[in-house]
Amino acid sequence: MGHIDPTKEIFAQFREKDRPGPIHMLNLVRLRNEAAYPDGRKASGAEAYAAYGRESGPVFERLGGRIVWQGRFELMLIGPQDERWDHCFIAEYPSVAAFVEMIRDPVYREAVKHRQAAVEDSRLIRHAVLPVGKNFGEIPS
Repeated sequence: MGHIDPTKEIFAQFREKDRPGPIHMLNLVRLRNEAAYPDGRKASGAEAYAAYGRESGPVFERLGGRIVWQGRFELMLIGPQDERWDHCFIAEYPSVAAFVEMIRDPVYREAVKHRQAAVEDSRLIRHAVLPVGKNFGEIPS
């Protein structure tokens, strides 16, 4: 069983760890071959995920979200060799509150059903935005 939605406990921690400024969310998404809609409708995982993007996109943009990086998975150099990701991107939100508002928006809540049907496994990792360092291991203050 893959990771698709956050637990209530983790989402509560997400909200509690509020702070000023933007957040970056690293998204790693593996799609099902066939979407798993509860009502039995037929679509590929890619088609269902595309529907999620089309329907949730206006809410994401209205709340100030934007994609700041996107890449195509090629090779797992370090890590489980059987792991692959179909979508890899970083979404920026202006604040924790903007992300929470998106999740609670009725249009988004309807659109997320496509994501739930499409996704086999995923990782969603929140990051604080920092200035870029000059080399590995340098974490600017």
